[in-house]
Amino acid sequence: MAGKSHTRKAFLLCNYILLGAASSCIFLTLSLRLLPSPCGLLLLFLHALTAVFSAAGCSGSFTAPATPAQWHNAHTAGAALTAIFQGAVALLAFTRTSDFLAELQSYVRDEDGAVILKMVGGLGTAIFVLEWAALALAFSLRLDDEDDDDLHAKNWQSYHV
Repeated sequence: MAGKSHTRKAFLLCNYILLGAASSCIFLTLSLRLLPSPCGLLLLFLHALTAVFSAAGCSGSFTAPATPAQWHNAHTAGAALTAIFQGAVALLAFTRTSDFLAELQSYVRDEDGAVILKMVGGLGTAIFVLEWAALALAFSLRLDDEDDDDLHAKNWQSYHV
């Protein structure tokens, strides 16, 4: 029971850090002044979506055993997709900074925009790692809750996608 408590605390910590990092990415991205750019709006939407999934994880509603499997599966799939996209944005921010900044059509100076974009890339890398850690912890918590209900038989039907 103590291990489950530590797992739950680690899960909440991951989600709170994710929420803070996604919020920071939103403000850093807004400081690039990207609003007329469709690519910039998609980047803002990605950070907002990450914040929404993190806030949902903080509520614990998707790891509770009473949660329907469809909701848990939808949250898991959405969080995995945002993690993949955050990793892709981080990779672009680090490897092709000037091209990515030109595509975003930012109005700030190129040197300042590159620094801001690299900060977004660093936070995106942290989000990528923390998102996968939170997904693994959520899976562990959900599996532990099912083990408490039935010690010997695992119900793998709730994990069927």
